[in-house]
Amino acid sequence: MSVWDDLDLLLDSPSSSSSSLATTSKERGTVKDKADFKVDEDVTALRKAIEGLGTTEKTLIDVLTQRSNAQRQLVASAYEKATGRKLVADLEGDTHGDFENLLVALVTPPALFDCNEVIRAIKGSGTTECILTEIFASRSNKQIRDMADTYLKETGRLMIHDLKSEVSGDYAKALLILAEGKRDESTSVDAAKAKEDAKTLYEAGEKKWGTDEDKFIDILCHGSVPQLRQTLVEYKNISKKTLQESIESEMSGEVEKLLVAIVKCVKNVPAYFAERLFKSMRGAGTDESTLTRIIVGRSEIDLLDIKAEYKKLFGVSLHSELKSEVSGNYGEALMLLCGTED
Repeated sequence: MSVWDDLDLLLDSPSSSSSSLATTSKERGTVKDKADFKVDEDVTALRKAIEGLGTTEKTLIDVLTQRSNAQRQLVASAYEKATGRKLVADLEGDTHGDFENLLVALVTPPALFDCNEVIRAIKGSGTTECILTEIFASRSNKQIRDMADTYLKETGRLMIHDLKSEVSGDYAKALLILAEGKRDESTSVDAAKAKEDAKTLYEAGEKKWGTDEDKFIDILCHGSVPQLRQTLVEYKNISKKTLQESIESEMSGEVEKLLVAIVKCVKNVPAYFAERLFKSMRGAGTDESTLTRIIVGRSEIDLLDIKAEYKKLFGVSLHSELKSEVSGNYGEALMLLCGTED
């Protein structure tokens, strides 16, 4: 049985409450504020590493992976004051490839980082739906609203308008609801409504010929995490299949992937990310941009939980998988962010 089928744990597991989308605690991150943090010392070390003959990558790694994002912002701003140059621009000029992308991600504020990933997903020919799906299925309302504000500041355009012109069909319907950042956040559960929603979903999918996608989209994209957890349990009572199994058998394409991602995040956000990391290292070639996005993005939120789920799901530690998949300065920096071997 896969982690996604086991609904009994859902309603009373302590981790389930901490792994809802609205994560504000930093308790489960691998990266924390550095205790004896001195901005000036960091700026001096970075200048020496960047301005000397050849770049001292080890210093860049040590300084940037061992500070929290808030501390890195202070360093970046002091660096600019001292040199008249932006730290991001100097990192881009002095490093390259995946290592450069990782360092730039580390010195970028989280909302801007998410915003840049969305821009990257929709620009150029073709849209990278898997990035949009991952971001919008897993972020809290506040994260989405911060990202939208940053998007407007960066581009002068509304994020929702740009998304609208890039996606279509049922996928667009679902994604655009999530992109409003207005998911219900109440913590109370209405058991009767959960039963009723489960019945509505069953009748819109399993029970009829053809699927009424709108019903699935409406319930899954608006409901609160605790309410949806109860709905998943009720659905299995009626259908004998999990809602995820029903979505997978009733739908296809990007809307199926998005609704499944929502269901997975409702159940267990860290397990969802563990699975994304696993897939990014499987098959031909490693998907470094996904590794960077998740490990940097979750390093101060729930990377400890993601590592625990990874071990549980795949029987190996994330640290050892990274060790065999990525190398050089990039690999070293990623493994430092990931934290010690479990």
